[in-house]
This record gives sequence, structure tokens and C-alpha cells, in this order.
Amino acid sequence: MVYFDKWKIAAILGVIVLGIVFAAPNLLDKNTAAGLPGWVPHKQVNLGLDLQGGAHLLLEVEVDEVLRERLLALVDAVRRELRKAKIGYTGLGLRGLTLQVNIRDAGRAGVAQRLVRNLDEGMDIDLDGSRITMELTEQAIRERRAAAVQQSIEIIRRRIDETGTKEPTIQRQGQDRILLQAPGVADPEGLKRLLGKTAKMTFHLFCQGALGAGAGRVPPGCQRLPSSASNSGDGAQTYLVRKKVEVGGERLVQASATIDQNSRPAVSFRFDTAGAKRFGRTTMQNVGRPFAIVLDGEVITAPVIQEPIMGGSGQITGNFSVAETDELALLLRAGALPAPLTILEERTVGPGLGADSIASGKVASIIGLVLVVVFMIMVYGLFGAMADVALLVNMIMILGVLSLLQATLTLPGIAGIVLTVGMAVDANVLVFERIREEIRHGRTPISSIEAGYQRAITTIIDANVTTLIAAFILLYFGSGPVRGFAITLAIGIATSMFTAIMLTRLLIVLWLRRTKPVALPI
Repeated sequence: MVYFDKWKIAAILGVIVLGIVFAAPNLLDKNTAAGLPGWVPHKQVNLGLDLQGGAHLLLEVEVDEVLRERLLALVDAVRRELRKAKIGYTGLGLRGLTLQVNIRDAGRAGVAQRLVRNLDEGMDIDLDGSRITMELTEQAIRERRAAAVQQSIEIIRRRIDETGTKEPTIQRQGQDRILLQAPGVADPEGLKRLLGKTAKMTFHLFCQGALGAGAGRVPPGCQRLPSSASNSGDGAQTYLVRKKVEVGGERLVQASATIDQNSRPAVSFRFDTAGAKRFGRTTMQNVGRPFAIVLDGEVITAPVIQEPIMGGSGQITGNFSVAETDELALLLRAGALPAPLTILEERTVGPGLGADSIASGKVASIIGLVLVVVFMIMVYGLFGAMADVALLVNMIMILGVLSLLQATLTLPGIAGIVLTVGMAVDANVLVFERIREEIRHGRTPISSIEAGYQRAITTIIDANVTTLIAAFILLYFGSGPVRGFAITLAIGIATSMFTAIMLTRLLIVLWLRRTKPVALPI
């Protein structure tokens, strides 16, 4: 225990140097750190919402829209099946979230019921005379609601992460609500605009007489859609497009802002294999016809198909600004939300509160550190000073690990660091007290130190492992501030084990080799 191989000494010093290197960027301001070369560690500790301010939003997923879309798709399927079976019907459509259809020949209503029953297993089907009604089962509604909320959380996370926000807190609340906390968001309005768009893109062919204003009769199978403001300027222009979706935006695998051949901002996109085949077939069969690209119910561009596009790639142009193309590309990359989001609650945390929290945390950390340092020197003398050196290194290593892992530091996280300051010397206290016992039993200095470490190591490991297990449980089941506390506590335990057992012992061994004392100053 009192002998160190050279490679062990080098390994200990190497770990300490790495901790200092990764912690050093935190001494610089953000702009200076960001300007460092790529091969130089430049990451800084991410501060949570309570430390640097940001946006707090409570969102509601409009699940009824998801259920309605599923039923609308079922309406088309019922229409196809009845026509295929040559069963006459009237009144096919939705009444709220109930699908209804009247069978002209009441004698064939049973046959129609059996046909539509196979279309969707999640439906309750009722036959009353010649009328068939279909409603989603409670289980299907619960499953669809849970899937819509979970999908919304994932898409929100992709959208927020692409904006450069670090470690947003996104979690489900209740059945159909989502809590979003985005630290460091300087433009909450931009965040709301980003989340306010469903970003559902579809590609449609035009109907006859596609372009025009007014509210004339809409032919069967067609729909009248407005032009987006970026495409028409005043938003008054409307188009008649087919309801049938030729290619869906879910087939997009890549989207990026670019510049077209006329030096105008544009968005380039690419489909997956299946989407590329459908896109190529559609453009090949409709050369010379206009093609509508629809985003959230608005026609954003309506180019004429000049030639078949077989590569699965295309470009969206219009009266876009550079910022609009960047935002559109981001939305398409992240994917479409399954349903619109409604903002129920909005709060903005200013940086002033964060600055006060950081200042309070610094004061608490410094006071705790000073008290522990003074206590260790007063009680254990030179050995206590060595433990204090290890404690300072421990604090640097915690900062370095937080920077390396890009973990988010919150106010409870600072509390975890303050707690670690006190816990970091526990291992040294156990070892030093064991050494004192061995000295009282008449052992030599080297024998006392060796016995002290050997007999205390089991207790040290047990105490820290149990605390580490508790930290992991908090990390797994907790969220937000609880996770911040658990992260700093877990990192602090790991680094304090290293500094207390390895670094302090190395300092003691080096002192023993140099001085060869007759008695230990402890």
C-alpha cells in the first residue's frame, strides 16, 4: 500500500492533468472558448434554466386531431371497400369522432358491416337497421393518445436540439400535456414559432381549374387550399388540389437550406427509396402539369413539372428569406408533429435570477470549502493539508467531467457539489483515524499507514457505493432539478474516491520516501 509503480504515478498525474485541461475553458468567456481550435478542449459546463434563464412552456397535444385523421383515412378505406363490393351507400362521413354510413339496400347491411370490420381492429361497430356507425375503442384512444404525445416529445426534442439549446427538459405531464424547459433561449417567440408549426408536408396534383379566387364549387376529390404568405405575398391566392396525397413528407430523409440557380434562398430535399419511386412515377406521368407542395394546409410553392425527377431529390423555391429557409429545413429534418400543439402556460426566467443563484452557490461552495480545509488542518495537521490538496483537485475534476459530458448544472446541482465537498474528506477521515489507532498500538509509521489503508478501504467502498446507488436511482427516476442533483453527486463520488484513495495516498507515500519520519504528524 505504501509502494507505487511508476506507471501508476504517471496514470494518476495524467488523470489530474486531463481534469485540469477540460475544466480550464470554464475560466474563459463563451466567445473566447468557442474561438479555440477544434482539437483544443473548449466545452464549458452547461447551465440549467435556473442559472442562465430561458423559456418555460406547458404544451397541450391536440389529440383529437390525430384521432380525426385516423377516422378520415378510414372513411376513404370504407368508400373503397363498399365500391369494390358494389354496395350502394349514402351519408358516408364523420359526425364528430363517429363514422357513419347508410346502406341503401338494408339486406346487404350485414355484408357491409363484415367488410368494414376488417379495416381497423380498434373500432366499435354498430349496425342499426341500414345505418353503420363506427367509433374508436377506449383502448385504441389511449394507445393513440400515448403514441401521439411520445412522438411529439421526440420531435420537439429534435427541433430544440438543432437550435443549439443544451439539455432541454421535455417531459410528459398528465395524459396529453408536455412540459418544456429550454435553458439559454434568448428568443422565446422564435421557440414558440418553431413549435407552433406542425410541419406536415404533402405533395399533391392539381385539379382542373386549379388556380383561382372566390368560393366556387369544389369538385369531388378536390380541396381548395390557400397559398402561403411567402408564396403569394398577400396570402389571398387559392388553389384547387386533389385530396389524394401523391407523396407524404414522412418519406423525406434530408432537407437543407441552399441557394437555387437564380441565387435565391431555397430548400433542397431528398426522399427515401420508397418515396423516390413514388415521386419519380408521379412526375413521369404528369409532365407539364403543376404540382403543389403543401405545408400545414398551405401551398408554399406550385411548380410545373418540366421533366421526370427520378433521383428522389428536389428543391422548394418561393419568396423565402434566408431565415425562413433555415427554419423550414429544420422543421422538415425534425419531422412533422402528429398533432398541433397549444401553449397553455408560458414563463420566462431572466438571467438576473440565474446570476443571483450562481453567486449564492459560489458563496456557499467557498464557505463550505474553507471550513472543511481549516477543519482538516486543525485536526490532522500535515496529513489534513494533503487531504485538502486532494479536495481542491477533486473540485477541478468535477468541473472537468461536467464540461466533458456536457451535463447540465442546475441550482440543486450546485447543492450536490457543496455536499460533495463535505463527503470528499470522509474517506481520508476514516483512513487517518485508522492510522491513529495503529500508532497507539505501537506500530511503525510505514506499518501504520499500510494497515490504515487496508482496514479502511472496505468501509470507504461500502459507504460510497451505497450513496452512488442512491444517486443512480435519483438519476433514473428523477427529472429536471432532481437529475441535476443526482448527476453532480454521482460525479463527485467518483472523483472523490479517486482523489481520496489514490491522490492522497500518493502524496503521503512521496512524503514518506523524502523524509523517512520516525513519528507521524497526525
